[in-house]
Amino acid sequence: MGSSDTRFLQELVLYAASAALSCLVLFVGLRQLDPNREASKKALEHKKEIAKRLGRPLINTNSYEDVIACDVINPDHIDVEFDSIGGLESIKQALYELVILPLRRPELFCHGKLLGPQKGVLLYGPPGTGKTMLAKAIAKESGAVFINVRISNLMSKWFGDAQKLVAAVFSLAYKLQPAIIFIDEVDSFLGQRRNSDHEAMTNMKTEFMSLWDGFTTDQNARVMVLAATNRPSELDEAILRRFSQAFEIGMPDRRERAEILKVTLKGERVEDNIDFDYLASLCEGYTGSDLFDLCKKAAYLPIRELLDDEKNGKPHHEPRPLKQADLEKVISTSRKTKVAAHEYTRLMSQSSSWPMQREGGDYPVQNAINELSKLVVSQILNLQADNHDS
Repeated sequence: MGSSDTRFLQELVLYAASAALSCLVLFVGLRQLDPNREASKKALEHKKEIAKRLGRPLINTNSYEDVIACDVINPDHIDVEFDSIGGLESIKQALYELVILPLRRPELFCHGKLLGPQKGVLLYGPPGTGKTMLAKAIAKESGAVFINVRISNLMSKWFGDAQKLVAAVFSLAYKLQPAIIFIDEVDSFLGQRRNSDHEAMTNMKTEFMSLWDGFTTDQNARVMVLAATNRPSELDEAILRRFSQAFEIGMPDRRERAEILKVTLKGERVEDNIDFDYLASLCEGYTGSDLFDLCKKAAYLPIRELLDDEKNGKPHHEPRPLKQADLEKVISTSRKTKVAAHEYTRLMSQSSSWPMQREGGDYPVQNAINELSKLVVSQILNLQADNHDS
């Protein structure tokens, strides 16, 4: 009787050990197969760093919020301010009053329903006019945590994970408030709903809109959705309704172009007699991005002269300051991105209308290639015939 009890006890212990080992192997295997494992690990370290930089305690987050935490940007690490953006004075003043003040001074906007913080702000206009820079400046000036939402981080091969990641964006923003949820090129994510849309994308849009309206019961929560697009007409009507404020960031006029040139060249080694107003008159139709690229091209001219002088045996200690002649030279040899794109589109449309087949004399290169191909084929056939005779 004692031996049977001992044998039973041994079998029970072995069974319990094998079950524990199986559970351990299954647990480790599932962790290794988790597609978000590396992202979650990186997000946890990033979350600790964020809490340390912001001076906030480490908040309790789930695994989905840890993935979104990888896209959190500390406002202290943003180097764009309103002063570093040339022009747009009226828009910057409106953004300061309607967007930044409610985030910085919530005690002034907590009375009543009319002065609550903005829930949605849309920046729209042509490409290169400074929409993304304005979004960064808003986060910097308001001191709000900047959550840069990327669609690639919201997509998942697991069913239902996309909706949970969308929910994590809003829940994490509420825990880190004041926070700005920024979506660049919002038309690619929240465009008009069509019957041809994939079910996963439709569910993401629906989840985003439902959480946007009621992601918290606190109506005074300092969380705002900020979006930028150059195609506002492609946004869904329900999305446009949720943007309580919309600002058009248009093409800069002559005065604004002069301000952009001044801000861009501020802190650079330039001569004092540069006429920014005259240069702005030469840049009709240029965007802020075009002006920045123009200044970068002009900054290479002193470097080029220094290298040429070194080749000729005239070494210099440092490049000379940037002159107005450098900027004028670059302007005369540069074209606006928009103009170049339009010309390329026109040429492509003309080439698509060309007939595919023409007479033999119209394509001498193509005819030569055809003759060469025929010669090669004939040589191969001759070699095969010789091998067959032999």
